[in-house]
Formats: sequence, C-alpha cells, structure tokens
Amino acid sequence: MTELAAPASVAARPGPPLARGVLDRAAHRRTDPEWLKEAWSRARVVVVDDGHLLVRGDDPPELVFVEPADAPPGERFFLGEDTDGTVYFAVAADVTALPGTRRVSLRQVGHALPDLPAGLFITAVGLANWHSRHPYSPLSGKLTVPAQGGWVRTTEDGAETLWPRTDPAVIMLVHDGVDGPDGRCLLGCNAQWAQAGGVRRYSTLAGFVEPGESAEMAVAREVLEEVGVVVGGVTYVASQPWPFPGSLMLGFHATAPVGAPVVVDEDEILEGRWFTRSEIAAVLDGSSRAFGLPFPASIAHYLITEWLGLS
Repeated sequence: MTELAAPASVAARPGPPLARGVLDRAAHRRTDPEWLKEAWSRARVVVVDDGHLLVRGDDPPELVFVEPADAPPGERFFLGEDTDGTVYFAVAADVTALPGTRRVSLRQVGHALPDLPAGLFITAVGLANWHSRHPYSPLSGKLTVPAQGGWVRTTEDGAETLWPRTDPAVIMLVHDGVDGPDGRCLLGCNAQWAQAGGVRRYSTLAGFVEPGESAEMAVAREVLEEVGVVVGGVTYVASQPWPFPGSLMLGFHATAPVGAPVVVDEDEILEGRWFTRSEIAAVLDGSSRAFGLPFPASIAHYLITEWLGLS
C-alpha cells in the first residue's frame, strides 16, 4: 500500500477523540447523600449551558472551574473523581464568558482537550441534556427531580425512577477495499447542511438502530436507504458518545464494489460521492479546499483518517 503523509493538523490518537475515559465515575458515591454534600464543598465545578462550557487558552484549551460557593443556582451533577481524589461536579445554568474565557461546544474543542477535561465536558453535557428532556415522568406525567448525584430522576413521591438513556446509532465509512492513493471512500452531503463559502461538506453516513435490528443490520440498511449501495464486510472500528441529544455512535467500516453507482435519498442526502485517498489527504493537509470534511472532534473524522492511515 502506498503511504500517505499525515497532515500536521491531524494528531494520531489511540481511538476517537471523545472516547477517552480516565475519569473515575465513582458510582458507589451516588447513593451516599452525606458524602455528596461534603464533596460538593470541596469540588471543582463546571457550568454547562446548552451543550457549552467555558474554556481559556488554546494549547490546549483549559476548562474553567468555579468554586462551589460561587456556582450559579441550577441542577447539580456529580461527575466523578480523578486519581488524586479531586471531586468534580457540573451545574446546569446560563454560561456567560468572562474576560479571558470563551463559551465553546464539543464540536469546537473536543479534539483538542486532554483526556480528563474531555471526559468531564462530554459527561456534563450528556447529563445536562438528559435532565433537560425529562422534567416529567413519561409514565405518569408527574414532576421529576434529580437524585443520586444527578444520575437518576425520581418523582417527588419516590414512586418512579428514571435513568439516563443512550440511543445507539451507527456511523460508517463505506470504501471499496482498494489499497493505495486510488482507493475510494463514499461520503454524503446532508441535505440540511449549509454550504460555507460555496464549499460543500461531506461526511460518513449514519443512522439510528431500529427495534429488532443489530448494529450490523443497521449499517447495511442505512447505506442502502441513503445512497442505494449494497455493502458487505461490515467491521466494527470504535465507538464514541455523542450527547446531541443522547447518542452512542458505533463506528464501522463497510465495503462496496469499486465505483458502485450512488442513488441518494434526496430527503436526507443532497449528494453522495466517491473520493480517492489522495483527494481526502489533500483536504486534510490544507492543500485543497475543493470540499469540506467532518470536524476533528467527530467519530466521522476519526473513521475517515483511520481508513486513510492517519490514526
């Protein structure tokens, strides 16, 4: 296989950028209200607002923590502990950037964060998103409140308990199995994406796993539905949480015949195209601006660069 040089902007990683779990979630602490009360008084606290936190700096970005006494009112979530016993909480409240800080999303900085801050960020966002969508019980309509350090919600009478749910979704890079710079992968441009500067952005195909379906079945079905291509050789690569609003992205590679014709579902896909490794590498290293690719924090970006031989 002909080797392609990695662009300087793409850092080699052992896995997807938001699948780096070094935070001890300390689940045994969640049912100990006295410990949680004491731990809050010495915790490092992040404030989460509609999928955003505050950071400062760039190399790498640093999460902005507040003292518990200075934390705004809002629902609290116990995130976990690090190896030296430092305790972390999140509070769901409005975030206003202070001098020297900026309000950012995971899409903007997730790939650049070290392992612990990345885990804190994505856990805080995931919990906050789940809580915001479940103020009432779907069974009885009763009001619910956080409990167990923010890892469940209960009705006020304690009769019902809700646990955070994660929706499995598949995301797949379809390629032709050909080695070298002329090997091709199939990417799609979502019909809902706006063009930036007249350049279309292309990404891997994806979709939710349906009831009664395995992940591998979902890969084949989604590819056929979205671009009319029959795939084989479905191989699991890696997974990554994506709390928008609450998914676990299961990443796969799948193969299709060289140059298989593409017939898109125009409700979802504006265009589907085969791209060579050389074309993908040129966009990643900045020598071409012919089209856009997924942002570096996404598992889509990881799947593409892993196929290219850059991760």
